[in-house]
Amino acid sequence: MQLTEKNLYSNEKKINVIDDVALIDLLGRDFLGKVGIDYRIFKTLAERNISVSFIVQGSFEKGIGIVVSVENADEAAAALRQEFCNELKNKEVYEIALDKEIAVVSVTGQNWETFHKSLNALFKNNITPILINNTTSGENVSLVLKKEDALRAKKLIYSEIFGTSKKINIAIFGHGTIGSTLIDQILSNIDSIEQKKGIHLNIFAITDSKKAIFNENGIKADWREKLKNAGKTYKIEDIVTFAKIHSLENLIAVDNTAGSNFVQNYIYLIKNSFDLVSANKIANTLPYDFFEKIRKALEQHKKRYLYETNVGAGLPLIDTIALLHLSGENITRVRGVFSGTLSYIFNRYSIENQPFSQILKDAVAAGLTEPDPREDLSGADVARKLLILARELDLKNEMRDVHVQNLVRPNLRTIPQNDFFENLHVLDADFQDIKNKLQSGHVLRYVGDLSGDLQQEKGILEVKLVSVPEYSVLGQLRGSDSIFEIYTESYGAQPLVIQGAGAGASVTARGVFGDILRLSV
Repeated sequence: MQLTEKNLYSNEKKINVIDDVALIDLLGRDFLGKVGIDYRIFKTLAERNISVSFIVQGSFEKGIGIVVSVENADEAAAALRQEFCNELKNKEVYEIALDKEIAVVSVTGQNWETFHKSLNALFKNNITPILINNTTSGENVSLVLKKEDALRAKKLIYSEIFGTSKKINIAIFGHGTIGSTLIDQILSNIDSIEQKKGIHLNIFAITDSKKAIFNENGIKADWREKLKNAGKTYKIEDIVTFAKIHSLENLIAVDNTAGSNFVQNYIYLIKNSFDLVSANKIANTLPYDFFEKIRKALEQHKKRYLYETNVGAGLPLIDTIALLHLSGENITRVRGVFSGTLSYIFNRYSIENQPFSQILKDAVAAGLTEPDPREDLSGADVARKLLILARELDLKNEMRDVHVQNLVRPNLRTIPQNDFFENLHVLDADFQDIKNKLQSGHVLRYVGDLSGDLQQEKGILEVKLVSVPEYSVLGQLRGSDSIFEIYTESYGAQPLVIQGAGAGASVTARGVFGDILRLSV
């Protein structure tokens, strides 16, 4: 029985997928290279009218692989064990193993010189051929695979050799402001991206904290209504199982959640062939041993994890720092205004004759703060961003190493949110006192600063309110922009400066979208 249609034709090329076969492995020590081994195998099976589809030597370090029909597999394995009983006893043959959970993908009319593209697509999807057999002409290739991988393999090979659109299957976790904006951006650009890039983006799952909707052929613009009325309770295993049942290839999981719960699923998703994109900063700021576990899983399973929006929303900051570091550039300091919210507040407060509480209220009304603005004023978000940059430089700092100036009085930090809003005026005296002490021509900026000897195990991480000259790089910042200064040995005293919108759902969603596209090419 075949998994799908028998043949997929395009000129002289065709693909057969066969799952009624079994693999017999002869694993041994020194029997390879001995005269007559192949003869004994074929003679033993021919005496029982058992046909060998193909035989491959050397795919394992010490072994021979034989593919036969599944109906003859038990008899063939038993016959070979009998034929090589002496070799089994003296351990020249360690084992004669039988595996019925395999399939063969046979590609005809494919030039071997370009088949590496198909193999790369398989490897990217954690599909590793058990055996590979090609003819001397290089025009026919057969792959022995796990049966569960055969249909995905067919799709991937078909796309590569016939030049069809590359299908990217996306599961989106979390549909808050950023998540819903991202979903709408993807849905509105599916056709144009496929036309321009030959990439078909297919959102097959959307979840919130309790419910999920699935569609292997792609979720449409009515997803909000579907999730509300037809969403089903789910576990992370349901997402993986759905992808496996429908043989979905090129999997990407997008984390738009904000808490620490979902990040615990990252390694499980990586092990099940998902690349990761995240707007959530938590995974990169948890204890370093968890940070390392994610990286080891990514390396082991050949997957990628992109999180450009963790720092600077849509600005190309993390990628720039990572590339500089990878190239051997000695980065000596990174300093900047990391928070679009606090950028807006202090850009205005430094030059306007307004009480601090009024400007904070304006920021809340404009939707620039968290629902509870103390989350912004505490500096915790800036601290997380600074730590992420430190770890991009292979520093082993922890959150406890970040020295953070909390801008909220201790007695206001734990009271109910409504009480905090009623007592905003209390902050006015605190900040007016700071403002009165400013030097002439200086302004206030809330900065993150990574310094020290960054070639050592740890750097110095500080988050604090500072006074800077009005006409300095940081001092000229306006609106809710973020700005980052990257100091290196090559640049000397003049930093590389990256500036732009550092907050906002649309900007952040577009940055996440960009990471998805980077994984798709």
